[in-house]
Amino acid sequence: MRILLDSFWRAVAYCLRPRVILLSLLPLVLMVGLAAGLGYFFWDPAVAWTRATLDSWPLLANFWGWIGRLFSGDISGTLAQLVVVLAATPAIVLVALLVVSGLMAPALTRLVATRRFPALEHKKGPSLIWSVVRSLGLTLLALLALVVSMPLWLVPPLVLVLPPLIWGWLTYRVMSFDALAEHADAEERTTILRTHKVPLLAIGVLCGYLGAAPSIVWASGLLFAAGFFVLAPIAIWIYTLVFAFSALWFAHYCLDALSQLRAERAALAYAINKGPAISHDVDKAIQTQWGAP
Repeated sequence: MRILLDSFWRAVAYCLRPRVILLSLLPLVLMVGLAAGLGYFFWDPAVAWTRATLDSWPLLANFWGWIGRLFSGDISGTLAQLVVVLAATPAIVLVALLVVSGLMAPALTRLVATRRFPALEHKKGPSLIWSVVRSLGLTLLALLALVVSMPLWLVPPLVLVLPPLIWGWLTYRVMSFDALAEHADAEERTTILRTHKVPLLAIGVLCGYLGAAPSIVWASGLLFAAGFFVLAPIAIWIYTLVFAFSALWFAHYCLDALSQLRAERAALAYAINKGPAISHDVDKAIQTQWGAP
C-alpha cells in the first residue's frame, strides 16, 4: 500500500513537469502536421470523389434539390468536405496516438529512472520485436475476453465491472512489462509481476476508468457538431495526459519494487556470506575470554 500511494502522488507530480506536458501535446502537433500534409496532397481529389459519390446516389438526389432550394450556396460541396474531415480524423488520431504512445512510455520510464533511481542497474531486457509481439498477443486476448463476456453485460452491475477489469488487466500486463523492460531481467520481472499482481491490477483498472473520460468529451464533440473541432483536440490531449499518468504510475511503482527486491536480495546474500565469519568471531571471543574447552 505504501508503494501504491507513493507512486500515485509521484505520478501526479511528474505530470506537472514541463517535459511531460510537452510530450502530452505532441499528438496535437503531429495531428496538425499529418492533416496539413494529407490536405496538401489529397484534399481536392478526396472532396471531388466524395461529392461525386454523394451525387450519384439516386435516393439523395431529391434531398439535395430540396436543401438547395432552402439554402443558398453549394450544399453538396460543403457536405462532401465535412464527410472527408469526419472520415479522416479518426485515422489521423489513431496514427498520432500510436506513434506517441510508442515514444512516450520509454521516455517517461527513463525520466523516472534518471531522476529517482539513477543507481539502478540496467540489465538485458527483451527485444523490441518481442515486446511488440507480446503486446499484440495480450491485446488479442483482451479483445477475445470482451467478446466472450458481452452476454454478461446485460446484467447491470457486470457492465460496469467486466470491461474495466479486462482493460485493466491488459494495461497492467503491458505497462508493467514495459516499465521493467530496460532494468529487470526475466526472473526479476516474473517475481515482481507475481508478487505485486493485485496492486498492479488495481492501477490498471483505475487507469482504465480514467481513460473513459476523454470518450465523454469526444462524444460531446460529436453531439454538438459546432464544437467538434474544439472538443476533439481537448479529448485527444486528455487521453494522452491520462496515458502519460498511467505510464508514470507504473514506472514509479515497478522501479521502486525492483529497487526493493534487489536491496532485499543483497541484504540476504550479505547475511549468508557473513554468517560463518560472524559465528567464527563469536567463538574466538568466547575462547579468549573463557579459555578453550
